[in-house]
Amino acid sequence: MSMFIGEALAGDGNEVAHIDLLIGSKSGPVGVAFANALARQSEGHTNLLAVLAPNLAVKPSTVMVTKVTIKGMKQAVQMFGPAQAAVAKAVADAVADGVIPKDQCEDLVMVCGVFIHPAAEDDKKIYDFNYAATRDAISAAMTGQPTADEMVAGKDSAEHPFRGF
Repeated sequence: MSMFIGEALAGDGNEVAHIDLLIGSKSGPVGVAFANALARQSEGHTNLLAVLAPNLAVKPSTVMVTKVTIKGMKQAVQMFGPAQAAVAKAVADAVADGVIPKDQCEDLVMVCGVFIHPAAEDDKKIYDFNYAATRDAISAAMTGQPTADEMVAGKDSAEHPFRGF
């Protein structure tokens, strides 16, 4: 398969984490999206590589894209701090646990959309919630969850937490 797609929500309050991600071959559409995310930066949307620490990037190489416009240094530091650390650790743990096959790490790339609420305050919650959401999104992507049958079975009982009514 050339593209795996995952999504997950974790936590609550202003620190809630919502991850959308793509995993795929460097030579496929995800590879193109990965390269464009790094090459086409814009004000308020500074995309970055997921790193465990400076000079220790994760494999598969993962670019984090902002899902909201970053409007100040506080929010930027949250993206480049607890959110980046959480996403990187989740990717590394997914490889260590075999969710992403280690022998495919040089062939795959990941594009990970990250949400940081402008009013988020608690860096520990930002880390914990983004770690959990990223792990869940990777697992969903790599296992094809939910299946079409699961989606159809849940469509009438599903309650979207931010539906507004």
